Amino acid sequence: MSAPERPGGTDRIEIRGLRVLGTHGVLPEERQRAQPFEIDLDVEVDLAPAGDTDDLADTVDYAGTVERVVDIVAGPRSYRLLETLAGVVASAALVDERVTSVTVGIRKLRPPVPSDLSSVGVRITRSR
Repeated sequence: MSAPERPGGTDRIEIRGLRVLGTHGVLPEERQRAQPFEIDLDVEVDLAPAGDTDDLADTVDYAGTVERVVDIVAGPRSYRLLETLAGVVASAALVDERVTSVTVGIRKLRPPVPSDLSSVGVRITRSR
């Protein structure tokens, strides 16, 4: 028996404002000295089973997702482009087969540009 349609659209787990130091960028100094990044994720997953059972095993554990993202952004591998970093983060969020898609936003909080701006970033969506 298929699950009934739920009003309101897709369920999602929202992770907002995760701040991690990492060494990503095109310029040599960005790859040598850690700088702050801020990450947002929208993880699309059916939350009805967890809503019914109140059991963590029936949902995506956001703590595990956060840990994987921190390991990527703060890890030893350095990416030149935010687009590449966002793609690697999206792949890490999609390891749980219950996740149908993920939107990743990554911002550099101290971009190396000679203008007064709060951040630069990318936002991508990846699906199974």
